[in-house]
Amino acid sequence: MNRLVAYIVRFAIILFGYAVASLAASAFLNILFLASHGYTPDHTHPTATASLYFSIPFVALFVAYFAFMPAVIVILVAEILGRRDWLFYALSGAVVAAVFLGLVDQAGDTTFAVTGTNPIMAVIGGGMVGGIFYWLSAGRWAGSWWLGDEARP
Repeated sequence: MNRLVAYIVRFAIILFGYAVASLAASAFLNILFLASHGYTPDHTHPTATASLYFSIPFVALFVAYFAFMPAVIVILVAEILGRRDWLFYALSGAVVAAVFLGLVDQAGDTTFAVTGTNPIMAVIGGGMVGGIFYWLSAGRWAGSWWLGDEARP
């Protein structure tokens, strides 16, 4: 019974980490979008700031939706192997973003097609930011349910 509670708690932490990663990647993409249009912290209008309160969680829903399957595979591998280093999660986030870009390209859906070099690099950077924030919120304890108490950070 104690082991079952540990699994449920770890699953909840993983879900929380995935939500944090999606929000962080969304915030990164939103800030890059605003910066590419010339907005700086000195020039922000109150409506631009207020729109971020809506657009970051809204875009995070799309990020979470499109990155779900590749991220599940990465999280499962990290949990089984007990990977706890930030670089693994940053590079895994880049791989998840690249897989998303590849799937969108193979689907031939022009609505979500990302074709320019700068947007591709922004999506991959967003994946890296999401991976780092996943590590901050959940990845530092990866495999603790699997490896036991002797492997705690």
